[in-house]
Amino acid sequence: MAKIMIIEDEKALNEAYEMILKKEGHKVSTAFNGQEALDLFSKQTPDLVLLDLRMPQVDGLEFLKKLEPAKNYPKVQIIIFSNYDDHEEVEQAIKLGAGRYILKAWSSPSELIKIVNETLKNKK
Repeated sequence: MAKIMIIEDEKALNEAYEMILKKEGHKVSTAFNGQEALDLFSKQTPDLVLLDLRMPQVDGLEFLKKLEPAKNYPKVQIIIFSNYDDHEEVEQAIKLGAGRYILKAWSSPSELIKIVNETLKNKK
């Protein structure tokens, strides 16, 4: 299956997403802020990233600015996964290289799997 990186500062959510995705057969790495994720990217490049926008230290937008995915990682799919429905923030994330936005509050585990699998399928 795919290599997926979860970047989420809430430990319980991070672990829940990891469990759901591993159950589907994906190889999952996790980070609790954008800086941890940047450090992981230098060691292993995922196929897909689930990215929270609001985190301590380096938030999702700053992560995207530093990573420059369109330039440096054009094959990596990035899904913004946030509880905040801030249209300006989402638009900025998409301009910086994210491909999709999901509101956490409306996503069930089965919906998450469906979206991840669709995104990975569309990548090929």
